[in-house]
Amino acid sequence: MTPSLTAARRIVVKIGSALFVDEKAAAPRAAWLAGVAQDIAVLRARGAEVIVVSSGAIALARRALGLTRRQLRLEEKQAAAAVGQIRLAQAWSEALSAQNLTAAQLLLTLEDTEDRRRYLNARATLSTLLTLGCIPVINENDTVATAEIRFGDNDRLAARVAEMVRADVLVLLSDIDGLYTADPRRDPTARHLAIVEALTPEIEAMGGEPPPGYSSGGMRTKLVAARIATQAGVAMAISQGNVERPLRALEAGARCTWFQPAPDGPSAWKRWIAGSLTAQGALAVDHGAARALRKGGSLLPAGVTGVEGTFQRGDAVVVKGPDGTAVARGLSAYASEDAARIAGHRSAEIEAILGWRGRDEIIHRDDLVVLDGG
Repeated sequence: MTPSLTAARRIVVKIGSALFVDEKAAAPRAAWLAGVAQDIAVLRARGAEVIVVSSGAIALARRALGLTRRQLRLEEKQAAAAVGQIRLAQAWSEALSAQNLTAAQLLLTLEDTEDRRRYLNARATLSTLLTLGCIPVINENDTVATAEIRFGDNDRLAARVAEMVRADVLVLLSDIDGLYTADPRRDPTARHLAIVEALTPEIEAMGGEPPPGYSSGGMRTKLVAARIATQAGVAMAISQGNVERPLRALEAGARCTWFQPAPDGPSAWKRWIAGSLTAQGALAVDHGAARALRKGGSLLPAGVTGVEGTFQRGDAVVVKGPDGTAVARGLSAYASEDAARIAGHRSAEIEAILGWRGRDEIIHRDDLVVLDGG
């Protein structure tokens, strides 16, 4: 079954510099951006949540700063990003507000998705923004990222975000309508692929050279993004973005390439929690909490009867039932000291006890694996 936007409840849309910025004017393509905002408003109106990953900050500032040569030094990119990010955020804010939508800006680095505590922080922020009806607009934090930790392109960043928020669909809007067996600009016999069921070595070999201009992407990075997304259970589309209403066109059946999600993608994260992390501590729970976990619930403070060991927010812990048997493993949303203070209390009391309001759950069900026999 071919994926689609129609049934998707959570969508990540990536937009590159070549689409967002008019190179001649060194300004956002306001009319095109207004059309994208209309598409997002339509998706929101039917209940879908939308996150945008948008490039363009560096490209918006290059001319104003006199940085017009193709290759820039890292510190020049960081300076351009500091200037251009303000313009990028303003452009999105204006376009979305015209549709009565609120834009929110987030800047991420690769470390934010690989460090568990920062990962949980970013995911919690995104979840809250979506709950509040906002449209998060994400870009790589070029002003502080170094050459060693940079994503290098927003295709991969978008895939990491889609993985982080458990999106249904990732859309990479591009200057091409999908994946071809060869570069169609050079090979007139290149054949378009409407759907890719699995990323085989033959498929990955179809990635060409990066495009000219200010873009840092290209088909190679889109295929890397496809591997990240599909392995996490997220369907991905590469679709023509240089049309008036690109998301509407995609939903109406415009030619694109869909990448099927891996069948076991949603469970990959939980397999990692279950077997790849060393537990830093344990949480003892009562019968009611153990029963709720077995039924697919989250672990609330009220069901915790004891805290063992010293651990930090985001660390893996074992959940033990009343008889001491391991019931589950998961990532704690609280450090051991704070978990001990709120253990046995209702979630509504967390703020009064700690002086700040964290998550309602000590371990959210998305970060928890019930063990065999648990």
